[in-house]
Amino acid sequence: MNNNYIFLKKTLLTTAIVFISTISSFAQEPTSKINNFWSQVEFGGGLGLNFGDGYFSSSITPNALYRFSPYIATGIGLNFSYSSQKKVFKSTVLGGSIIGLFNPIREIQVSTEFEQLHVSRNFDEKYVTNADDNYWYPALFIGAGYTSSNVTIGIRYDMLYDKDKSIYSEAWMPFVRFRF
Repeated sequence: MNNNYIFLKKTLLTTAIVFISTISSFAQEPTSKINNFWSQVEFGGGLGLNFGDGYFSSSITPNALYRFSPYIATGIGLNFSYSSQKKVFKSTVLGGSIIGLFNPIREIQVSTEFEQLHVSRNFDEKYVTNADDNYWYPALFIGAGYTSSNVTIGIRYDMLYDKDKSIYSEAWMPFVRFRF
């Protein structure tokens, strides 16, 4: 069995166990403590849409973060995207991520994010000689950004970038994070 697949299963299982254990431990607490837990949870993510001459791409990336203090937050995210180029390819990407944020001051955010994605690429044999691909791709991002209100704008770098396998065209990429 593929080591990346086993790693993803273990990571997702561990995350689920920690999340369920945390929720269960709060079930024994008075209601005010449960409400305090949820008041520290921030939801966010992004939406993407791109289209052109025979090209279409869309993505949705929701996430949930728990703010331990004004300086530290951690959470999980999901990633789904679909791309197609008429008579060339269709691609589906599905995966998850673990996110860590550090704000040394309110306006500055330093981030780490481990992302594990399943990539499925199907090429049209009439026009492209590439073989279809199905594989797992890991990415480890470090980043920095400027935060104003509920929006952070910054840049991040994929420490595990592989130009032949990555769904991203470059290791460096800008980002915009929204939370509410």
